[in-house]
Amino acid sequence: MSMKALTLALAATTALAGAAVAQDQIRIGVSIPAATHGWAGGLNWHAQEAEKRLEAAHDNIEITLVTADSPGDQASDIEDLISVQQIHALVVLPFESDPLVEPVRQAKESGAFITVVDRGLPDASIQDVYVAGNNTELGSVSAEYFKTRLGDGDNIVILRGIPTVIDTERFDAFMAGIEGSGINVLDDEFANWNRDDGFEVMQDFLSRFPDIDGVWAQDDDIAMGVVEAVRQAGREDEMFIVGGAGMKDVIKGIMDGDTLIPVDVLYPPAMIATAMDVTVANFTSNGPVQGEYILGAPLVTQENAAQFYFPDSPF
Repeated sequence: MSMKALTLALAATTALAGAAVAQDQIRIGVSIPAATHGWAGGLNWHAQEAEKRLEAAHDNIEITLVTADSPGDQASDIEDLISVQQIHALVVLPFESDPLVEPVRQAKESGAFITVVDRGLPDASIQDVYVAGNNTELGSVSAEYFKTRLGDGDNIVILRGIPTVIDTERFDAFMAGIEGSGINVLDDEFANWNRDDGFEVMQDFLSRFPDIDGVWAQDDDIAMGVVEAVRQAGREDEMFIVGGAGMKDVIKGIMDGDTLIPVDVLYPPAMIATAMDVTVANFTSNGPVQGEYILGAPLVTQENAAQFYFPDSPF
């Protein structure tokens, strides 16, 4: 074969290879709520980090990350991902579950692989993968820690999230966990997974109860408000606080030996990265990935806190 013929043959082979790569390009849409509070801020950061990492590792993976301020906005985003981006897969953490059923169903009917994160959909048949934290374990692990610190006749207060299945799972598991311990629950109130509400609810508890030994805040955003209220009242030496999620300020405090929030229970915003990894694996692995991935809720202590610390995250 002449040099010219060889060059032409190589050029043709290269062109065919390029066409094959283009045909194999996998487009993945990721739809999540905007960073309206701390945990969601961490969720957004971990999604962005996963997007950069996965696209750098896989030449044929293209990820489009969109954030929404409302269920309506998220539904519109998903419609655009289907019609404009023509995605092969959708990773979605619903702003609210019910309004997202039909948009996600449309994505499924378009042929997309569906990964639902955290807030499940009422119709689980339209998802291929479900990734979430373990809310029941968050409650039971918190309860086990309280039993190591408190006993018969000790008093605690509980600041819950919002009236949802997630909150109920956490609360019911906690209450079952302390049953028979003799620990008294003076009161429980919803604090809406919000720092300001946590501050106000804890102020009310502090004014009504002169003897509080422990506080279960259920969530780190709430816990930060509780800390402020307790310190303003000068009662930080009387009690300890347990939150949940893995906020970097809380984790750093645990690493440094903070006695007011000595431990935390993980409910990681990094679960979005796990969901994205699993979705990519559907296209790059020869192993099955469909099913449920329920992440653990380990107790974060001074001994293991460093592995859960992400200093660049906003949460």
